[in-house]
Amino acid sequence: MTHETVLKRAIFLAKLGLGSVSPNPMVGSVIIYKDKIIGEGYHQYYGGPHAEVNAIDRVFENYKNAAELLKEATLYVTLEPCAHFGKTPPCADLIIRHQIPNVVIGCLDPFKNVNGKGIAKLKAAGINVVAGILENECLALNKRFFTKVLKQRPYIILKWAQTQDGFFAPSIGEQKWISGKAAQRLVHLWRGQEDCILVGKNTALADDPQLNVRLVSGRNPIRAVIDQKLSLPKNLNLFDNSTKTFVFNDVLTDINDKTLYISIEDFEHFLPQYIMFQLYLQDVQSVIIEGGSKTLQSFIDAQLWDEARIFTAPKLWGEGIKSPVLEGKIINKEQIGEDLLTIVNPLKQ
Repeated sequence: MTHETVLKRAIFLAKLGLGSVSPNPMVGSVIIYKDKIIGEGYHQYYGGPHAEVNAIDRVFENYKNAAELLKEATLYVTLEPCAHFGKTPPCADLIIRHQIPNVVIGCLDPFKNVNGKGIAKLKAAGINVVAGILENECLALNKRFFTKVLKQRPYIILKWAQTQDGFFAPSIGEQKWISGKAAQRLVHLWRGQEDCILVGKNTALADDPQLNVRLVSGRNPIRAVIDQKLSLPKNLNLFDNSTKTFVFNDVLTDINDKTLYISIEDFEHFLPQYIMFQLYLQDVQSVIIEGGSKTLQSFIDAQLWDEARIFTAPKLWGEGIKSPVLEGKIINKEQIGEDLLTIVNPLKQ
């Protein structure tokens, strides 16, 4: 087995933790003895055992001579093993304790308590360490985590549906579906994978969205709405206390059950930046901005986004609110039911 082959398996395992481990990174680990997988695992939930712990545990569950096997094995892991005490003990210490002689790492951990320290600790113990295997793939795996650590803000996904002639919503403020059922189910799947969903006041009024994952199985995300003067009626679904909801305004900072009111002093300048910083302070690692057009455009104009997911439906309206406008590089196009999904990244990333 090549390093790349095994790490691809570790990346696959790591992705099983999507939507469950935030604000921690997704990590997968595989242990090889004489070209055979003897243990594997991934970080399954926030606060739970790390991938290396689960992989080593599997070896002990499956082999009576586990201690001897580990002394001749190679441990593969997508992210540098931690070297500090957090919610769990350092994984580097665990690897050293079991005398695993070889460790292959996908990419380093940018977190200041780990960055380079895990590798240094392993090498100091005489362990042979190889790093940077499938590095780009391992970095992409944890784009949310790295954005939060390095940029002190959540990873920002813009999402909207538009008609073929470029309209985003009716001009009279009523709800009117653009995308089809397949696209709607996919959006609910996405919601379960991210930490928070943000909408503007007009979208909340026109659509009365629940912003949950009712069309699929999964966890409901945190909800957020921009309501400068707290004018939204309290009978909207956003205020049903079914899940934590942030209300960004310039009137009040308070907590009412699961609704958190966060006052922002200046709504006219740097509003997207202020909102993202507040979400960062709340340990939100990723956010989907679902509307409306004005809210989406404000993040585009601020050059504050990491990915755009745009559904284009085969419909012609001829009038309405125009879709947001952005410049970027198209990463992928895919047919989702009757709609075309286009994934766009910023030109500078």
